[in-house]
Amino acid sequence: MGFFEKLTGGLKKTRDSMAKAVDSMFKSFTKIDKELFEELEEILIMSDVGAVTAADICEQLKDRVKEKGITDPALVTAELQGLIADMLRGGEALKLTTKPSVILIIGVNGVGKTTTIGKLSANLRASGKTVVLGAADTFRAAAIDQLGVWAERANVPMIRHSEGSDPAAVVFDTLSAAKSRGVDVVICDTAGRLHNKKNLMDELNKITRVIAREAPGCDLEVLLVLDATTGQNALNQAREFKDAAGITGIVLTKLDGTARGGVVIGIKNELQVPIKYVGVGEAIDDLQPFDADAFAKALFGKGEE
Repeated sequence: MGFFEKLTGGLKKTRDSMAKAVDSMFKSFTKIDKELFEELEEILIMSDVGAVTAADICEQLKDRVKEKGITDPALVTAELQGLIADMLRGGEALKLTTKPSVILIIGVNGVGKTTTIGKLSANLRASGKTVVLGAADTFRAAAIDQLGVWAERANVPMIRHSEGSDPAAVVFDTLSAAKSRGVDVVICDTAGRLHNKKNLMDELNKITRVIAREAPGCDLEVLLVLDATTGQNALNQAREFKDAAGITGIVLTKLDGTARGGVVIGIKNELQVPIKYVGVGEAIDDLQPFDADAFAKALFGKGEE
């Protein structure tokens, strides 16, 4: 099954709630007027796009409709799909040009960080890159063992210390191993305590200082993992982490289990942080690089998965 088919299947719940409501609403109107856009805005807000982004979409859509002289409400769906794709586009590709390059995975506990690391490792290996993992979430019970299971599944080595060890020391040893082995990409797990805890941010700062010292000039991606099923709470988490941790991209998990996939649009539009990967299933290959056009097409697709 290809990415588009996986994405179409994964977005079924969101498509059934959001896109079908939009399509039905457009078909119920005989003309394009203020009431149409007010109803569209309400549907978008109910679909976890967020109030700010819903208003932005409607304003931009009004402009497009006016510029193109569209008078048939049934033709607005295609314009909406194109507008959403444009909003989501930009910065999707990981920047991994140096050897080694480093990816820090951050996020609160329970969002799927460990699973994401395993799937991302498999994805990068499939693209021809060598990977080593650093088990730098040393505070949560069983976090190291869980990451070890995923390292085995993805067939990549993992550097670990004992539980309670200094996370920055784990990162140091992982970078040393990567340099000595000529590894392309280092992926480090980090602790997932709540984002408003100062000690977590201090720990991340310490880790980034180690990276800057041991791999100066390396490409560094700081990816925030968010659970799509939490809707607007995911947007709030992203806002907090962006302010505190300098994130370079978002990984949105569990899209297949929610009707709240519209939050993807709100995150990208409000925070201007690119969506790098989306999770659309449980299998190891179900974490996929984000494609804005494919997402918008799958969101408004007429067929079933």
